[in-house]
Amino acid sequence: MTDESFLDGEHAAFLEQLYAQYQQDPHSIAPQWQAYFQRLDAAEPTMAAAPLNGQVLAQRSEQLHVSRLINAYRYLGHLEANTNPLGDYAYKVSVPQLMLEHHGLENISLDTVFDPGSFNLTAKPTLGNIINALRETYVGNIGFEYMHILDIQEKRWLQKRIELDKGRAKLSHPERRKILEQLTAAEGFEQYLHRRYVGQKRFGLEGGESLIPMLQTLIHEGGKQGLQEIVIGMAHRGRLNVLTNVLCKPAGELFEEFEGKIDETYTGDVKYHKGFSCDVGTEGGPMHLVLAFNPSHLEIVSPVMEGSVRARQDRRQDKDGDQVLGISIHGDAAFAGQGVVMETFNMAQTRGYRTRGTIHIVINNQVGFTTSTVSDSRSTYYPTDVAKMINAPIFHVNGDDPEAVVYVTQVALAYRQMFQKDVVIDLVCYRRLGHNEADEPNMTQPVMYGIIRSLPTTRAKYALRLAEAGVVSEGGGKGLIDAYRTKLSNGGITCCNSQTRSGLPAELQTHWKAFVGQPWRQAIDTTCTAERIQSISERWVSNIPKDFMVHPRVLKVLEARVAMGRGEQAADWGFGETLAYATLVEEGFEVRLSGQDCGRGTFSHRHSVLHHQQRREQWVPLQHTTDFQAKFTVIDSVLSEEAVLAFEYGYASAEPNTLVIWEAQFGDFVNGAQVVIDQFISSGEQKWQRLCGLVMFLPHGMEGQGPEHSSARLERFVQLAAQENMHICIPSNPAQIFHMLRRQMIRKYRKPLIVFTPKSLLRHPLAVSTLEDFTSGKFEVVLDDVDITDIAAKEKVKRVIMCSGKVYYDLLEERRKHELTDVAIIRLEQLYPFPAQELVDVMEYYPNIEKAIWCQEEPVNQGAWNGIKHRFEAYDYANVACVSRPAMAAPAVGSLYMHQRMQQALVCEALGLDK
Repeated sequence: MTDESFLDGEHAAFLEQLYAQYQQDPHSIAPQWQAYFQRLDAAEPTMAAAPLNGQVLAQRSEQLHVSRLINAYRYLGHLEANTNPLGDYAYKVSVPQLMLEHHGLENISLDTVFDPGSFNLTAKPTLGNIINALRETYVGNIGFEYMHILDIQEKRWLQKRIELDKGRAKLSHPERRKILEQLTAAEGFEQYLHRRYVGQKRFGLEGGESLIPMLQTLIHEGGKQGLQEIVIGMAHRGRLNVLTNVLCKPAGELFEEFEGKIDETYTGDVKYHKGFSCDVGTEGGPMHLVLAFNPSHLEIVSPVMEGSVRARQDRRQDKDGDQVLGISIHGDAAFAGQGVVMETFNMAQTRGYRTRGTIHIVINNQVGFTTSTVSDSRSTYYPTDVAKMINAPIFHVNGDDPEAVVYVTQVALAYRQMFQKDVVIDLVCYRRLGHNEADEPNMTQPVMYGIIRSLPTTRAKYALRLAEAGVVSEGGGKGLIDAYRTKLSNGGITCCNSQTRSGLPAELQTHWKAFVGQPWRQAIDTTCTAERIQSISERWVSNIPKDFMVHPRVLKVLEARVAMGRGEQAADWGFGETLAYATLVEEGFEVRLSGQDCGRGTFSHRHSVLHHQQRREQWVPLQHTTDFQAKFTVIDSVLSEEAVLAFEYGYASAEPNTLVIWEAQFGDFVNGAQVVIDQFISSGEQKWQRLCGLVMFLPHGMEGQGPEHSSARLERFVQLAAQENMHICIPSNPAQIFHMLRRQMIRKYRKPLIVFTPKSLLRHPLAVSTLEDFTSGKFEVVLDDVDITDIAAKEKVKRVIMCSGKVYYDLLEERRKHELTDVAIIRLEQLYPFPAQELVDVMEYYPNIEKAIWCQEEPVNQGAWNGIKHRFEAYDYANVACVSRPAMAAPAVGSLYMHQRMQQALVCEALGLDK
């Protein structure tokens, strides 16, 4: 038995019983175990078997107890580790399993030699040396949690690295002085701002200054290992310090923000929400650094950062994550308390969202906000316990030991580079001031802050340590303080390794300037020739491998699309949408489509992924449109709205030339991602001057499916619409979705596009388009009445109904049924930016209007009405009245019968018919 991994598990009792059985009858156990115990016996001096059998058994039992002790330290040593800089304030755990008495070894001589098994020991393996090495490694200033990892290779790698190093960094004098310099910058920055801007919020890093050498280690060690880009996501605490001392933001720019000097073109944001990017030099070459912009919703930036990392990796074709790394910096209470952390972890190794390992840093203040104690913040022992769901190693480190911090950072980076998986560093520190600088923590945490105020700073402790070791003199340490204060006062860049040139090759840079300040009305051609459409549609079927067994119903859909491409059959929604993707990838635009059921489509209309009916194989026709095409990616996402939408926002914000689409399974479910919409999608440009071309597909329509399968909450989007921050569209036929999607990419304009897509209209016999609709025209923001076309007929119209979405077809069918000739129905296909001029142009065709109506199927307090009614006030014709369902607390009724009655009533009321 060559693999002795069983010694790492809690198997000692079993092994003792097995060995006793072996002593009685060797042949009663398996041959592999016989061989193992024979080798164990051979390691001891030869003894007379009969009289010494009991003694041999005792020695064998002692060996197993030593193995059990080693295993206990690996599993539980972190509980006794000295990870808390507050010392006696922290609750100390006594772990009996780490005591010799627990294993019956208290009477064994410390000079007794034992087999340490897989424990990596360089000294002679006496009991004393084994214990000393275990305590040095596992109960020092670092607590290592990794025995929960299921992969034995990862576990072995960590054991060897940690145990051979005895959990300590091997640093030269210059490296130790560099750490002191970084701590000096971290502390000096906060002290300078505290004096210069008294009482202003900055969410300082006091107490957690070791974060700066940690990040610098990741940057420079990462540079040596070939990393070329790092994207960081973090909340408030320490952000200004990181901006200045890591990302090289000029101090003068920060001072102007403290003094209120901002660009008034945009609404802007507070300084501790802002991001930055720069290029720094490392031994491995230039490194591009990005700090993502982040609102006060703390952990929501984590999936946004991951999306940005994935976009950069895809751009570089960095399949192993060797070039681009994501770093996520968390607070302890938020890490344990906010569900988006779990959602983001769940994406870590999935096909559509993995970023080949993220390094998570928890700035563990040991208090949530200012008042929340640990017992009120979580139900777990550590704030990091949620990371165990993906078998991530977790390193708890005392923030007052900068060298330990540097060491775990080195190990974490090496692990990530080796295994391309997430790793967590729990930086156990404290907050020297309150939640913010105006806060008084003694009101709620008097004992904790009594200890904190008696502690010397991390920098002071480390400077004394280096002075005692002869690494620096006391005068040298003082010189660092003065030098940094001078650089800060001058308002320039305080990082000595910053570069002015870009560290990214031209082909890897994103160029957003072409999209800045562009009007949404642009003359572009979104049409496609009939020959090209026919060729594309035929290849959807002809390119399928001959032996690929397609589901019969799906094959009929594809064959129907071939007929549509030839003009032999009216085009449905799936055809128009898929044709848009095919033409875009042919033209060099990548397409990324994700959602919980988007491969097939929730309502079985898309079928962008074909499944072999007898083998676990897939075929994606849009990946085989032509020999030279851009990438088409479709992902059936994890069951999440918040994290997935945030990821796609991050991706789209980093990649302007990819059509990035997120589709809700039902539009109602977007509620679970509202924070992403409010804090990023609708306001990111105004707050942070960041453009984004993300598209959201939200299936919407009152189909009698109840309150949770009807409404994508259109009212929320029209309420958020301002300053041309987004497009809100409700296309009503296949050609419209075709032209709209092509418009989104072809024009030099990038804003989020919110699309309220249909459900029943996907197969509605009237919701179709002709081949000519694709070869000519454009996306029409307003569609005139399709039945009333000549001037004489338009002059007879007395009532005009304006509407959007599915209700149009209900109105159309009812009008045709009653042969009404004095009622026109106009569709608003774009609700924002509101097409005021286009609507006026259409309304002028109807000079004899007596009544104008906005008709919506949503309740009057929901839907578009309250967000657009002020748009009609400037028109000369009669006031617009709203016809809708009555005000309701829920979006829809639960009874299909009641739904149909209400729908019929509002359609009749809009048309002027008796109910």
